Amino acid sequence: MALWQFLQQSPDSGDALPHLGNAQQEIGAAAAGDVVVALGHLGCLRAQGPDAAGYLHNLLTNDVNGLKPEGLRRAGFCTAKGRLLSTFLIWRDGPDAADYFLLAPRELLPGLQRKLGMYVLRSKVKLADLSDEIAAVGVSGPGIQGLLAGAGLALPASDMQTARGAAATVLRLSATRAILTVAAAQLPALWEILARTARPCGSLAWRWLDVRDGLGSVAGTTQEQFVPQMLNLELVGGVSFQKGCYPGQEIVARTQYLGKVKRRMYRAHVAAEYPLPLPGTPIYSPDAPDQASGMVVDAAPGPAGGADLLAVLQTAGASFRLAGADGPPLQLQALPYGVD
Repeated sequence: MALWQFLQQSPDSGDALPHLGNAQQEIGAAAAGDVVVALGHLGCLRAQGPDAAGYLHNLLTNDVNGLKPEGLRRAGFCTAKGRLLSTFLIWRDGPDAADYFLLAPRELLPGLQRKLGMYVLRSKVKLADLSDEIAAVGVSGPGIQGLLAGAGLALPASDMQTARGAAATVLRLSATRAILTVAAAQLPALWEILARTARPCGSLAWRWLDVRDGLGSVAGTTQEQFVPQMLNLELVGGVSFQKGCYPGQEIVARTQYLGKVKRRMYRAHVAAEYPLPLPGTPIYSPDAPDQASGMVVDAAPGPAGGADLLAVLQTAGASFRLAGADGPPLQLQALPYGVD
């Protein structure tokens, strides 16, 4: 991919680089080998100031006060009714690791900045959207350590940790996946190095990896649709039940302790040739054809055809169909973690 294409991404273009020519081939490469992925669909917020930790701790579903300088955590931001407005990756960086950074879908950031800003009040904290200044690049594959070493970077020793290098900050998601955050001006040079040994891909490849790993997120069409447990956020370390209050905390806690979650996120495959379903696409059960039994969280082309997707579904359902009671059937697949 030509480097100038990165530099011409519009901040308003959303998922600017879904693929670099052939999505299915790129996803096949991500499933089998080393890839470097343009994550133009993600953006970055920074919370800066002496009250930044406490401010975020009081708003997000996870413990921010306990986040160590090398730590990385998932978290959600909910309405007062416990419905997710977004999920984030959150880490510390800047001088003395005093600044807090939140990575989320870029399309959501203007609204999130406004809503989060409503809670600043007298707190000594400033929010800034740095999406035009900080770029995100995904790396994945069995050779990830060598791939990073070639760029002068190191993979953190453990999952959900960060490591700061001269070229970028490395956010380790797993033994084979990491996100690099880099100054936008330094992106072309870093991309060129990584692309020498890894297959360049657009963001659909990364979204397919998220589907494979059971990592759901909120899109513009699914805001306020899910409590955290519907996206399995507590199963991937995104919810603390020991911390203090935050918007929607009472409902999230009640869902956890006083009743079984009636809808959960599952992984599925649609074998039929069908337009790639968008987040929010309804899902139906033949047992209740007159009302939706769930909705798509995210989807990507399958490496061998069809579509792989994450969907929130009624836990009591036995069979499901996409977009209508007579739509293509969903073939449920195992997640890499247990779901009650």
